[in-house]
Amino acid sequence: MGNRRRAPERGRTKPAVIGGMIAVVVGGAGFGVYALYGGGAAADDSSSSSDAKPVKKGPLSATEVKSTATAFLTAWQSGDVTTAAAATNDTAAARTLLTGYGKEAYIKDVTLTAKKRSGDAVPFSVKGTVAYKGGLTKPLAYESELTVVRRAKDGKPLVDWHSKVVHPDLKDGDKLVTGEAGTPPVKALDRDGGELTTAKYPSLGTVLDGLREKFGKTAGGKAGIELRVIRAEAESKDAKGSAKTSSDETPDKTLVELSKGTPGTVRTTLSPGLQATAEQQVAKKAKSSAVVIRPSTGEILAVANAGHGFNTAFQGSLAPGSTMKIITASLLIDKGLASADKQHPCPKYSTYGGWKFQNDDKFEIKGGTFKASFARSCNTAFISQAKKLSDDDLTKQAQQVFGLGMDNWAIGVPTFDGSVPVQSQAQMAASLLGQGGVRMNPLNMASVVATAKTGTFHQPYLVAPTVDKRTLAKASRSLSSGTQAQLKELLQYTAAAGTAAEAMAGLGPDFGAKTGSAEVDGQKKPNGWFTAWKGDLAAAGVVQQGGHGGETAGPIVAALLKAGS
Repeated sequence: MGNRRRAPERGRTKPAVIGGMIAVVVGGAGFGVYALYGGGAAADDSSSSSDAKPVKKGPLSATEVKSTATAFLTAWQSGDVTTAAAATNDTAAARTLLTGYGKEAYIKDVTLTAKKRSGDAVPFSVKGTVAYKGGLTKPLAYESELTVVRRAKDGKPLVDWHSKVVHPDLKDGDKLVTGEAGTPPVKALDRDGGELTTAKYPSLGTVLDGLREKFGKTAGGKAGIELRVIRAEAESKDAKGSAKTSSDETPDKTLVELSKGTPGTVRTTLSPGLQATAEQQVAKKAKSSAVVIRPSTGEILAVANAGHGFNTAFQGSLAPGSTMKIITASLLIDKGLASADKQHPCPKYSTYGGWKFQNDDKFEIKGGTFKASFARSCNTAFISQAKKLSDDDLTKQAQQVFGLGMDNWAIGVPTFDGSVPVQSQAQMAASLLGQGGVRMNPLNMASVVATAKTGTFHQPYLVAPTVDKRTLAKASRSLSSGTQAQLKELLQYTAAAGTAAEAMAGLGPDFGAKTGSAEVDGQKKPNGWFTAWKGDLAAAGVVQQGGHGGETAGPIVAALLKAGS
């Protein structure tokens, strides 16, 4: 199948082959409309006048949506790629992908059935056959959807073209290919030797795809024949202009297996018990994700996502809110700007860079310690120190102590390794609170609390580095003993008597935690974050659009720590 990137009816009369598909012979456009909608739909009114028509504007009518969808689906079903592509707003891209549907993906006998429209969207089902050389065939069936839009220049209704119209797993630029898989399958095992499957652990799909991408060619397997989604090359330019593979690339995906390959074996660090618990916990909260690691080694023990299409836990890029205060607190202690038991300001408001910052519910702590401010997640306690910091101080602390933002983690599957960009003025101050340009995911934040617990960054990993002799990332320095002791004290107090106390009840005394809520433009509720350790376990979770972290992500993380103890 070629080189692949690194790192998841009705009866017919005699059919004619067009573009690698079997064309359905129909008696006219009326039949196509009836077949797709079961009742007919009138075509657009047209005028025989040669006078120029005014450009039609405004919302699409039901007739326009139905007739446009019907024209596209009828042409696609019959193998008339040119006509189908012309019914879209990106003729070239549509022609390329629809041509490849037959010639590269070897999909034939296509039947498309439109469902009831929803506004300008028309869902439809796809049935066909993947028929490869040597008589290998397998049925193909899936659901998709198209949306009709009005072209600005002339008002003509057209299918809004995106690759996901052809298959929901496609992103723009991706393609479908049937042939010998470039990478053999792998049999992934947990740390105890049990097989990891999506039937047992539904949210591991992207992880298993990633393991195959990384280890398929070296694990001793043999490739089979498959219909696969081949991802577009995702490259970005670094500051010097040289190409590098994006860290958040999505692995290729198998859709249909026509002949089985021989899998190689890859052992992971996942704990079957903790993985099962993680799956159960994220299933309780929509848009939730969680990770568990072992602080002393960096081994990843569990990873789960409520949504199975994207690995937010490893690849998410979200503002972490007040969980970032773990890093900020270590910076302030290092610089002598805060001390756990010394008095520290926590006013209702604090202004920096032209922005006025406030605390949740505008509370203040009069005459309180830094420990009290940290435990209650006082924003102004951190903003008040911004004027004493350089623009790059937080970035250096995140990189040099916590190993973040260097794009060099090698865990065994694709990850986003956090980002703490250098910012100035109000954005720099917002970064101290985990807003501004700061971006993290649960893997990053589990690592942060693990570093706070042990004092030294241990890069998380899913597959032991000895398997492929890769080098794990390292931080250039550890926390000083004095800073680490105070940071642990802050986290322990927060878990015992602060915003994390309710979720962490009964898990002490060897524990520590931090809550977070991150405001996101356009969301009514913030993303809720929680990160904590207990003994030699560290975990983090996020519930997007969930609200306060202690109430949403907190119970998920606490349940994982309890299950592992």
